[in-house]
Amino acid sequence: MLKSLQGRFVLILVLVAGSLGFLYSNGLKLGLDLQGGMHLVLEVDDPEGAMTPEARADAIDRAERIVRTRIDAFGVEEPLIQKVGSERLIVELAGLSDESSAKNIIQQSAYLEWKLVLPGAELEGALARIDRQIVAALGEERLREMGTPVDEGPSGIEQLLFQNRDTAQAAGAADTAGAEPATTQDTARATVEAQEPEAELRPLSALLLRGDPETFLVAAEDVERVEEFLALPQVQRALPRGIELHWGWQDVAQGARLYRELYVLQEDAFLTGDMLENAVANRDPQFNQALVQFDLNRRGGRIFSRITSEHIDERIAIVLDNEVVSAPVVRDRIGASGQIELGNSPLEEARDLALVLRAGALPAPLRIMEERTVGPSLGHDSIEKGRFAGLVGLVMVVIIMIGYYRLAGLLAVGALAVYVVLVLGGLAAINATLTLPGIAGLILSVGMAVDANVLIFERIREELDRGRTARTSVDDGFEHALSAIVDANITTLITALILFQFGTGPVQGFAITLSIGIVASFFSALFVTRTLFLLYLGRRRDLEAVSI
Repeated sequence: MLKSLQGRFVLILVLVAGSLGFLYSNGLKLGLDLQGGMHLVLEVDDPEGAMTPEARADAIDRAERIVRTRIDAFGVEEPLIQKVGSERLIVELAGLSDESSAKNIIQQSAYLEWKLVLPGAELEGALARIDRQIVAALGEERLREMGTPVDEGPSGIEQLLFQNRDTAQAAGAADTAGAEPATTQDTARATVEAQEPEAELRPLSALLLRGDPETFLVAAEDVERVEEFLALPQVQRALPRGIELHWGWQDVAQGARLYRELYVLQEDAFLTGDMLENAVANRDPQFNQALVQFDLNRRGGRIFSRITSEHIDERIAIVLDNEVVSAPVVRDRIGASGQIELGNSPLEEARDLALVLRAGALPAPLRIMEERTVGPSLGHDSIEKGRFAGLVGLVMVVIIMIGYYRLAGLLAVGALAVYVVLVLGGLAAINATLTLPGIAGLILSVGMAVDANVLIFERIREELDRGRTARTSVDDGFEHALSAIVDANITTLITALILFQFGTGPVQGFAITLSIGIVASFFSALFVTRTLFLLYLGRRRDLEAVSI
């Protein structure tokens, strides 16, 4: 296929069309220096130097996972979070508008707690009072605008208890030891009938579905509204004493919908992360389940042993930053070591959880060693100057190539246009971020593409000076220049790969653009330019010389 002129053009058109497709669908992502944002260099705060290098390296590993999780939740697109050496962490947030909030999130210490999970009846008895407080705080008019349903006839809680009983059984949720579902339903029904009139707004209770006796389920689209309700001071005062409400850390699927679990927990934690010594991901060889094994210090082991022996067949919640990471059922007394079973979850998820658990015992906070903020106007100015420099370079190359090499230079310019499309399409295909050094790498690779054409044209000239025919001169010129072009491109590509491996941020952006440019320039010079020569010579078979 590649030996025929038609096949060569088909390949070129396919690559160009693919590149344009990626450019249209993915676009080019701009880096920190082009669209503005924040650059931070973080280090473990150890002013007295008490930590060993190994301890600092482990702390940075754990901090990277926590920072990445929080930045993802913060909503920054394409953040760069990267370790430098073993003691520093670089965070680049492009397009960021709220720098102070981002810094607070990054520097906030992860807080790990173990709390007892309480039966949902602890909250059900107060839901009627909470609903009335929400109505009093927000007003009926606003609640009706929000789409809050009005219950008529049987109370909303009574309906929900019966409607979701089968769902809870199908989900396989474990009952709390000693709790009887019928008793819970009767209690809730009696409480609601005694306190709630019919045809009343139920802003919170209508959004809570029973997942199992210890948890409620909230539809993913209603989570924000429920959070707004729970944040009201009147609601906080209406909650039963000694309990707290915490969200699960990820959505769960029930049928075709996604829900977030809402846990009713004991307010006081019986164990905190400063008693955790280690957590390691593993896989159960008997049941092939992913699990996390953790170790507590001596004091934590004594507390955990006592609490677990008193709450057999009940659930204990592991809470990280006010979100329930896991809520396993206690099957037996647990001492200084225990494990969290994750069922059929992949081992990678267990590793992440182990890393999060270890992060709860972070020995020192993070401090900002370096901070740079790039404004959007400066980024826009960089784009304009980079675009101007690129256009000036391209125009000068076109003028010099056509002026010096005549028709052959014009063919090289055509190949150069294909090269530019392939480079931009390649960057879009791998979702690479274009930085200011990346623009420099793009312009540099343009020069390399022209340099390859110069080598080819000079060899063609030499063959023509020896009296060879035009077709033979072109074929020999490409063949004799091949080794020099390959050597030059391979050595530069090796350098670019080394820069990418050991560089950071802008240096990597330069290396990525340069690497893609090298491959594209090699293809455009040896394949595209030769194809254009073959087309030109094929239509002039009696041509004795080439305009070069």
